[in-house]
Amino acid sequence: MGRGGVGEARPAGAGDEPCLPAGRFAGFASSGLTTVVPNVFFSRLLPGIEKPEELVVSLYLFYLHGRGRGWPRLFSERQLAADAGLMRSLANISELTPEGALKEGLSRAVSRGTAIRVAVQEAGQQGEAYLLNIPANKRAIERLQGTELRLDEPPPPAAPAEVPNIFALYEENIGAITPLIADELKDAEERYLPKWIEKAFREAVSLNKRSWRYIEAILRRYEAEGPDDEEAGRDTEADWLERRYARGKRDASRLR
Repeated sequence: MGRGGVGEARPAGAGDEPCLPAGRFAGFASSGLTTVVPNVFFSRLLPGIEKPEELVVSLYLFYLHGRGRGWPRLFSERQLAADAGLMRSLANISELTPEGALKEGLSRAVSRGTAIRVAVQEAGQQGEAYLLNIPANKRAIERLQGTELRLDEPPPPAAPAEVPNIFALYEENIGAITPLIADELKDAEERYLPKWIEKAFREAVSLNKRSWRYIEAILRRYEAEGPDDEEAGRDTEADWLERRYARGKRDASRLR
């Protein structure tokens, strides 16, 4: 196993001091985006993972999957190799080169069944891409059989980003975000104006209706009629909403 391998127990004070970053991590915030990892990964897959390269790559695929849009959510080896955070992590834990560690991790994740490998066209060349082995991705791949999969956009970077307001609002006013709710919140964030989302949460809380279903119903009413404090008539925000909604319908029709 590479540097920092699991299972190398050392008595306190023995050996080299751990190499820690200059600034100590202050801790996780009470609200913000989360990465959903199924319980079966920890109960069934994790006990069998022997190489740190596979563990890092598998967890990073879950992270990228959660930040992706549309289906299938797949990422090529070239895209993954361009992610500085992932490659730095692999360099820290593996005796292989970062590129070699990435290949090793992807190969093992595919062999275990955590990930799926598919052929794609990228930058005019034939290549391979990887996606999580989950029903939604498999259904999307099946629907696209016989078509040419193309990758034109890089995966979202791992750099810190501003927390989407809808997630903070949900955690502060309703509670923990489950995997199903996380997907619904992403859809709502894409579909509705940010100020509508905030207003809908405020309205629900004022009525002591701390339920996503209730808030979603408010947003649908806003979409049909507009908020109570807005005058009737089209404006730039209505045009924005119409474009978002039309794009969502087009995306859905492609997967039918």
